[in-house]
Amino acid sequence: MKIVDPRQASIFVVEDNHHNQFVFEILLIETVGVRYYQSLTSGKELLSAIAKHPTMTIDIVLLDIRLPGDDGYTICRQLRDHPRFVDTTIVAITAEASSETLQRAREAGFDSFIGKPIDRNRFPAQIRKICAGEAVWEHRF
Repeated sequence: MKIVDPRQASIFVVEDNHHNQFVFEILLIETVGVRYYQSLTSGKELLSAIAKHPTMTIDIVLLDIRLPGDDGYTICRQLRDHPRFVDTTIVAITAEASSETLQRAREAGFDSFIGKPIDRNRFPAQIRKICAGEAVWEHRF
């Protein structure tokens, strides 16, 4: 996994729940101090945004597993197949936080896994660990 200073990080969040998008935005920008944050609601929106910005570096993608259209596993595989995303860290975020889901995320090519609901006290530290190049595989039952 790539190491990036959180204050210089470019993070895309793909989450279809608007409340969760707001939580991510507050925590990433105000608590972690992320430089660039983009919130999208589907894999289709992510792929469209990527196409519109072909030279933009995307350091981390926080990708919900359950999305309208293609699920997070499919989107992760599509990103992994693209040479532009070899160094991008892809993190599964999901309320389906079971051992089976975690294993499936590993097999799909995710670099880390964070179960929802997001713990507002732990999430900033999780993101800092990911930015430091450490994998985070944490789920809740």
